Amino acid sequence: MAFRKITEEDSLYDGLENYSMADLVHRINTEDQKVALAVEKVLPEITKLIEKVEIQLQNGGRLFYMGAGTSGRLGILDASECPPTFGTDPNKVIGLIAGGKNAIYKAVENAEDSTTLGWEDLQQNHITKQDIVIGIAASGTTPYVVHALKACQKNNIPTGCICCNPGAPLTQVADFPIAVVVGPEFVTGSSRMKAGTAQKMILNMITTATMIRLGHVHGNKMVDLQLSNAKLRQRALDIIVEKTGASPTRAQELLDQTGGVREAIAAYSS
Repeated sequence: MAFRKITEEDSLYDGLENYSMADLVHRINTEDQKVALAVEKVLPEITKLIEKVEIQLQNGGRLFYMGAGTSGRLGILDASECPPTFGTDPNKVIGLIAGGKNAIYKAVENAEDSTTLGWEDLQQNHITKQDIVIGIAASGTTPYVVHALKACQKNNIPTGCICCNPGAPLTQVADFPIAVVVGPEFVTGSSRMKAGTAQKMILNMITTATMIRLGHVHGNKMVDLQLSNAKLRQRALDIIVEKTGASPTRAQELLDQTGGVREAIAAYSS
């Protein structure tokens, strides 16, 4: 498929500065509604990628997200939510961003244009064939990501990608490519908008479906959640009460004794 940079094409709207606030909000929402439909079209590709992620993690590997700018931040966000939500080791799902931690908050000049930095970042994390690396780039052209995945393929490390331009260079170096076509952005080229929303939706699917399959959810409950705040502690108690039929007082005792929802439920049943 010929490469066409749809993410940089001109917005369907013009004269935005002349719109009323109500019109701006309405038009942005109109464009946002297209995102879920675009993601639906690539569900088979998403499924194949997640099945490979499950295999790699089941066999002791790790999931790496790699990106620059908004894409990198979205990967870090998804990775950082796994420990509190699913009780996973922080090193099980890892987000890497061009330019390192400083780039989470502000752009690091030229970092995304490096053809070597991405692979160096993976090597610093002792990447192996057991792991899987997913490159995230709306354009599908970011050198930091493209060349990292190319190096992974040379070293027989499984790769996937999430981009928004079919036929992009990134799709050529991914074993499991996903190109979700959301069309031009409301503000021309502002891929933090629809492209970013599509990436976030797919990242949600990847970790949520994988963690369910790995046993971190029972029924529809997060039985391995971390008790890191009052809301989560109350949720933990509610889950224990529902799963065991214990009184709230007994559920609190079990949680205090065991320190976790899964362990509390097991202790009640034993």
